[in-house]
Amino acid sequence: MTPVTSPAIVTAPLSRQNHRVTVESPGQKDLLVAHYDEFRRVARGVLNGDAAKLQIQPTDLAHAAAIKIFDLNRIDIRSRTHFLSLSARIMRQILMDELRRLRAAKRQAPPVLTQWPGEGEGALDLEDLDAALTKLEEIDPERARLVEQRFFAGLTVEEIADVEGSSPSTVKRQWRAARAWLISELER
Repeated sequence: MTPVTSPAIVTAPLSRQNHRVTVESPGQKDLLVAHYDEFRRVARGVLNGDAAKLQIQPTDLAHAAAIKIFDLNRIDIRSRTHFLSLSARIMRQILMDELRRLRAAKRQAPPVLTQWPGEGEGALDLEDLDAALTKLEEIDPERARLVEQRFFAGLTVEEIADVEGSSPSTVKRQWRAARAWLISELER
């Protein structure tokens, strides 16, 4: 195994733990290094607004996500699509773990809210969104991945279309359907 030498991705201060990142192939390392700035941009976007209550910094989220990706036993990252989808899922897991930790420490901590991506609509409780997204994964994994990419990876419709290899109009149509389902589920 080749250790990653870039100091930007070697340690993660999240939860006061330090980890050493190792990868199986230089291609995986190159993929992470090539997208690290995007990782941090996404983390900043995810942590905007009320999510800042989670007491996690964008750099910490990016580091933790990078570490988790390469901590998976001999993961085979096949493409940029796979990498970004995996990143969104891992950032979601990290945020939810941090939210649970915060709630456990404070017992009655107020809800952490997030905004609909790219829209001026009202806020959503992050835990409610996670529960609804878990249900959507059972019903329609493709739309659930799209929601993860919008909320937790901060990708635009155009970026998702590029990542998924589909047209922006298809992604918009899928987003409208997923959004309508989420609204219905969250109003229950």
